[in-house]
Amino acid sequence: MRDINLKATEYFEAVARLGTVTRAAAELGVSPSAVSQQVRLLETQFGVKLFRREKRRLVLTLDGDRLFQTTTHAFGALRNARSAIGRQRDMRGLTVRVSPGFGVHVLGPRIARFAAENPDWAIRIDATPDFTAFETEAVDCDLRHGHGAWAGLTVDCLMNDLVLPMCSPAYLDRLRAEGDDPATQLRSARLIDSVKALYRWDLWLAGNRIEMADLVYPLRFDRSSMSIEMAKQSGGVALDSATLCLPQLQSGDLVPFAPALGVVEFPAYWFVCPPRYLNRRVLSRFHDWIGTEARAHEAEARAVLSDLGCHFLPTRSPAL
Repeated sequence: MRDINLKATEYFEAVARLGTVTRAAAELGVSPSAVSQQVRLLETQFGVKLFRREKRRLVLTLDGDRLFQTTTHAFGALRNARSAIGRQRDMRGLTVRVSPGFGVHVLGPRIARFAAENPDWAIRIDATPDFTAFETEAVDCDLRHGHGAWAGLTVDCLMNDLVLPMCSPAYLDRLRAEGDDPATQLRSARLIDSVKALYRWDLWLAGNRIEMADLVYPLRFDRSSMSIEMAKQSGGVALDSATLCLPQLQSGDLVPFAPALGVVEFPAYWFVCPPRYLNRRVLSRFHDWIGTEARAHEAEARAVLSDLGCHFLPTRSPAL
């Protein structure tokens, strides 16, 4: 590329595309003589004529046309890239990483409204179970499900988890045929285990003083959405978050297994970022918005559970 005169090539492409030296000069912001000089330099470099004159107009030669087909494509691509970069620079970028469950059930149904309210912001959502390495990754904030123990970062609780055993109405009727005692019912139930949940069956059973000689999980999933779907399909009893299956509770596809045993609640969903990042107005505004939306989602879940006869236990933080 060092032996190609890019300036002369640019001037040639403009003349060939626009048809005259005068138009090319106007587009390039130079004099017509400067354009003619650069075209002659390019012809000298290649050792061929690139244009011929026919009745006061320039016509590409065969060699000139071959060069033009290549250069116009290349310069067109460069112009498009420059325009795209300029548009992107003018937009306010926001990159959000989010735990998959929170992303699907809380952020997902709301993000279109946020985007409509902020049309000049370029928003990217990255749903992954992996926590952000802020020192090496270009991520503005992380909406993370976890214990909240991330040193050196701004960590703001967005929403509590509301955990209880749930199943389909048909499966609950089947268990009640075993008697009225929840402990007896559970011993004959298939327990669905969400293996990455913060609050699992062993903690729940111990907290409710229910002993099971052989605690086994015939159904295990690494995604709450799969555990919830299995419970909805009468596959067993899932101990999971009401905040992640609110629509199923509202529709009646899922019901609390034992409302009298209560709902375990604890801080579990967090807004996380380096402290200095909140100096950006775009991120500060998103922080306030997602906090309001998450609290509204939790309040709605609480209301639904209360209507279903559940009460809420004092906050029990899962063991770290």
